[in-house]
Amino acid sequence: MALKHRLIVRVHSRATKAKFSSAPATLAVVDLGSNSFRLEIGRVEGDQIFPLDTWRETLRLGAGMDEQGRLTPQAQRAALGCLARFRERLSGLHPSAVRAVATNIFRVAKNAATFLPRAEAALGFPIDVIAGHEEARLIYVGVAHVLPPSPAPRLVIDIGGGSTEFIIGRGPTPERLESLSLGCVGLSQQFFAGGALSAEAFTAAATHARADIEAIAVRFGPEHWREAYASSGTALALAAILEENGLSAGGITPAGLARLRTRMISAGHLSRLSLAGFQPERAPVLPGGLAIMAAALAELRVPRINPVGGALRLGVLYDLLGRTVRSDSRAVAVDRFLERYHVDRPHALRVAAFAEALYTNAAPAPNPEVAQRVHWAGLLHEIGYTISHTGFHKHGAYILEHADMPGFSEQEQRALALLVQGCRGRLAKIGHALRQPDTIAQVLALRLAVLFHHARGPIDAPRVALAVRHVIRFGVSVRWLKAHPLTAHLLEMERVQWADLGLAWRTPLR
Repeated sequence: MALKHRLIVRVHSRATKAKFSSAPATLAVVDLGSNSFRLEIGRVEGDQIFPLDTWRETLRLGAGMDEQGRLTPQAQRAALGCLARFRERLSGLHPSAVRAVATNIFRVAKNAATFLPRAEAALGFPIDVIAGHEEARLIYVGVAHVLPPSPAPRLVIDIGGGSTEFIIGRGPTPERLESLSLGCVGLSQQFFAGGALSAEAFTAAATHARADIEAIAVRFGPEHWREAYASSGTALALAAILEENGLSAGGITPAGLARLRTRMISAGHLSRLSLAGFQPERAPVLPGGLAIMAAALAELRVPRINPVGGALRLGVLYDLLGRTVRSDSRAVAVDRFLERYHVDRPHALRVAAFAEALYTNAAPAPNPEVAQRVHWAGLLHEIGYTISHTGFHKHGAYILEHADMPGFSEQEQRALALLVQGCRGRLAKIGHALRQPDTIAQVLALRLAVLFHHARGPIDAPRVALAVRHVIRFGVSVRWLKAHPLTAHLLEMERVQWADLGLAWRTPLR
């Protein structure tokens, strides 16, 4: 097999910014929550997004797990059917204009990793499992876009089906983020099974919720904020019920929630509950949502909290818009890591540009998003030096997999960690991941970039040819190698490593 084409690598420093100059006219987000799956489509006009279409299906996956914490076959079928319907509505949209995010249920379900590929196949788009802190950040981004500008610090509480997020921020910037595995689906299922409503159940649910929230109360108390807002479905439903039944004079208050709790206990069962503004489809999770909201207001000493729109889906849309026309939040996170871990920027930029160029020319079907990931891995491959020079790539991989990195999904962080872990040393430690030609191309591109820059200074980049298919074909200038005998020796050692994994490395020298 002939080499795809020859590559002459020229290394240029470039900023870690999004590569696009214009945004798609339409953006879409799919939110796979513990209570419902939602699809939202928005029209882009300048730097604003206006809603075009929304679709919601209540699945309550959080209640669809067995005793072992696995999604049941019935829950999986319901989810796949919903995603297939979403796929039809998303047909025609470019992959760069769509982002699907999965939250708590996909973080905790023990069989989520095996179910996720089936879900992606049904939807027709990748699904990012986002960590709790990233979910909180995106919620604040969405809320900040619907609130009027204010210099005052704001508290935002978002009660979801499987988790509750707490954020304090100023203007567009979140400053404190927390996510608790405390959601209205799980709490309703645990304390209000079958729809029964009693004073004892509400007391037990509130005690359980307060015990969790108490751990963050010091960081989110009233001395840290001036305005309080509650986002998403639970807050909007509670606010509507309180207002339409005259239980609160405005917003959500502890007194109003106490009156609603009394009304619910008097009914004795959800089926007998009669309230204006009461949405039957939300009934099974309303008691848990009420208990969490009451516990949050009590522990954080919030006298009144105002409902607000926006939240996660709008935050994802604006974050997606930022990836296309403004600074990508992931690039900002990478830049902050370079500062925090005192990375040698000139060296990192040379390695990153070299690795990205090699990947783009070597992969069977290079993906721009993956090329960007390889570039970021090159920039970050030495962050582990802050822990130890020995095994720095292992330390760096651990940081990248477990740190809070705004904008990155859990899968993206694991992919970055894999590249950094594999950037030097024995390949056997990541051999399990080297099954696909594209992954091989990513790892090999970064390893070669690190190898060629072992002297840490600018190099007269050689003429390099690289192609990855069923075998690795690598060619480099003979004249250049004769002038760089140490690099030639390192390349021979690299060839042996790949051969030990059963990946032949054919080297037509030119």
